Amino acid sequence: MLYIVFLTGVCNLNCRYCGGTIPDEVMPHEINYEIEYLKNFVEKDKDAIIAFYGGEPLLRIEKMKEIMDNVKAKKFVIQTNGFFLHKIPDEYLNRIDSILVSIDGVKDVTNYYRGNGVYEIVVDRVKKIRKRYSGDLIARMAVSEKSDIYRDVRHLLSLPFDHVHWQLNVVWAPDDSWTDFDAWVKNSYNPGITKLAKWWVEEIKKGQIPGIVPFQGVIKRMFWPENGVPCGAGRDAFAITTDGRILACPIGGEFEWNELGDIRKKNPEDLRNSVSIDEPCLSCDLYPICGGRCLFANKERLWGMDGFYKICETVRHLVNEMNWAKKEIEKLIDEGMYKKDDFYYPPFNNTTEIIP
Repeated sequence: MLYIVFLTGVCNLNCRYCGGTIPDEVMPHEINYEIEYLKNFVEKDKDAIIAFYGGEPLLRIEKMKEIMDNVKAKKFVIQTNGFFLHKIPDEYLNRIDSILVSIDGVKDVTNYYRGNGVYEIVVDRVKKIRKRYSGDLIARMAVSEKSDIYRDVRHLLSLPFDHVHWQLNVVWAPDDSWTDFDAWVKNSYNPGITKLAKWWVEEIKKGQIPGIVPFQGVIKRMFWPENGVPCGAGRDAFAITTDGRILACPIGGEFEWNELGDIRKKNPEDLRNSVSIDEPCLSCDLYPICGGRCLFANKERLWGMDGFYKICETVRHLVNEMNWAKKEIEKLIDEGMYKKDDFYYPPFNNTTEIIP
């Protein structure tokens, strides 16, 4: 299973869509449990994956090193804003299997949402570690109204990233954070997905598979069916707060449905399949692929049901494009250009949610 471990609630940035540091009343800013409790809990799972999370986890590199030195896990992952990547010692850097770096696309878009100069700093840090890091380096976008999905994904793939993933900046913030979500989807996002899908397939025909995680993850689900939300939240992925509480989803530590106990008292197997997706997702024809998209969004529905269905339409468009792409890919597999296994990504739960 995947264990998303909060190293701190503190962040050095204050992005427009996030709010920066997690309030102290949601969770303490620092880990206040003994790492021995984490060790005892996680090591009961021989297939454990640990993902470091925050706040900004690399503000607490020493705590990360302590956990990596003392808690056995099959894989390590980190989600970071990238500012302190260059400070990770090589011996730890190359024990991390996937690094997800927050960056929203071209310079103007990233700096608008994340702060002036952020793009330049993050790109500099990524280029510095790329020379010495052999793992999977993933650009993780928050896609908002100023985003152009075709332009921004193509741009990030031109940088030293292996993969690009994105999440739509929806539901986490009130819908008044958008000027006109409907128009943006109709005139920018959905056409951009179509254009990006066509480019992706053309590149595949040329002999390479561009690392576009939502495309690859949906194709994987079509080839190798699974159940539930692709991120695994509440099923086989859980978050551990700085005070040792266990959450089904790392978003929303203050919600009662999300809290599942404490690492001092629970065993990993007590948690499996503990929180499930509700209707209307279970009856939807896209459920086998989408899995409900997002556990938090399914439970909270902060945009109401009208907004919920609007977001669903973006997923439907993405899946329709991947249905077409799958047919093209199957032709190439039949011709011997690829093996089916070439499209098995991600190879493990690396915290990419797959469905934007």
